[in-house]
Parts: sequence; structure tokens; C-alpha cells
Amino acid sequence: MTYGNYKEGTNKLYWVKRNCLAENFPDPSEALRDPDGLLAIGGDLTTHRLLDAYLRGIFPWFNEGQPVLWWTPDPRCVLEPSELKVSRSLRKRIRKQEYHITYNQAFDAVLEGCAASRKGVDDTWITKDIKLAYFSLFQLGYAHSVECWHEDKLVGGLYGIAMGKVFYGESMFSNRTDASKVALVDLTHRLLQRDFRLIDCQVYSRHLQMLGAKPMKREMFIQLLNEYANMEKIESWQ
Repeated sequence: MTYGNYKEGTNKLYWVKRNCLAENFPDPSEALRDPDGLLAIGGDLTTHRLLDAYLRGIFPWFNEGQPVLWWTPDPRCVLEPSELKVSRSLRKRIRKQEYHITYNQAFDAVLEGCAASRKGVDDTWITKDIKLAYFSLFQLGYAHSVECWHEDKLVGGLYGIAMGKVFYGESMFSNRTDASKVALVDLTHRLLQRDFRLIDCQVYSRHLQMLGAKPMKREMFIQLLNEYANMEKIESWQ
């Protein structure tokens, strides 16, 4: 399988627009407009590569059987923690306290839940390699899971990467009404307490828009990353 000058098996990155191989990522402004945001192909999913990508506003998104595809869409879907919208019905559910939220207690299970929720919809992009890569980031203290429990059963949650004052949301799932939304509300409140400035939602969806997410020009998004994203980790969620 070949993509321009990219040959499967190399650890170099194929710069799609420039049709060349290189060791590092091109500038996000080099991304294609169609498909929106495709910047590079190949490379690997080492922790160093992933952390470097997130600091630059780039993330991997590909299906099983494909090489790693790296994206930086324009506009970017973002949620400023202070602008979270909580509907009346969601507030009512939270007040009922039927769910219990924990952090980093079931990272593997949350990944499996997110992967299972996308089966049959272009298959899941949370492949075996993605799971291994993000578990490595979890062990290093950069990846985090938020678990939503009903009694003793995991019914929803989300996971993502925290770097500096930016939380990069990766995926969420829900097996019970509003479970993932309750997890996101709790996470947002905790991020506000820690003066986080941005939650990266990557790609627009109506579900995220209803919670307050909005489109942001990639240039502005990169400027905010340069100001707020760094290698600092969350040491404790308490």
C-alpha cells in the first residue's frame, strides 16, 4: 500500500501536501482542505510522537488496516470550560445523584466502552494500536479517564489528554441516559477549578454544540495552544 512517496512500514511522516517524507510534522497550515485537516500519513504512535502532535494541535484518526492518519481540521471544535451549557433536564438528573463519577479508576474499560459504541459506524478508530498507545500515555500521567457509574456498573465515561491548561478530549460513550454528559459536566467543573482554558473536542457534532462547544479557526486554536499547552501533568484529581 502506497500513498504518494509514503510506503507502509517506514517510521517517517509523509507530508501529504508537499508529497515528501520527513522526521517531524509539517506546520498545521499545510493541511488539506479536502479531506479537511489531513496533514500527514504514517510515522508511529510512540508517546513522544503523540505528545508532540497534541502540542501542535494534531491528532491521529484512522481505521483498522490503514496507516496512521494525522489531522488538524479547520475550524476546530472547542469548549471553553466557563461556557459549558447544562440543560434543565441534565441539571435535574445530576441533582438526583443516580450516577457516581470517578477518575482514572477504569481506563481500560472506558477505552473498550468508547470502541464498542462505534462498532458498525465506519468501524471503530480505537484500534488495538491506539489502545496500547494511550495506555502508555495513561501510565505516564498524561491520559485520563472519567468514569460514570450506576450502582457498581460502568455506564458511561470519556478519556483524553491533559497537557498544561488544555484537555484534549478523545472519545466518550454512554450505555445509560446522560451518563457521558454527567461525566463531562463533572470533568469541566474540575478543570475550571484548575484554571484550564480549553477543552479540545476535535470535530464538530450537534451533541457537543448543545453542551457549549463551538467552532474556532485553526490559527486561533494554535495560538491558544502555544499559550496554554505544555508538558505539565495533572498530579491529582482530588
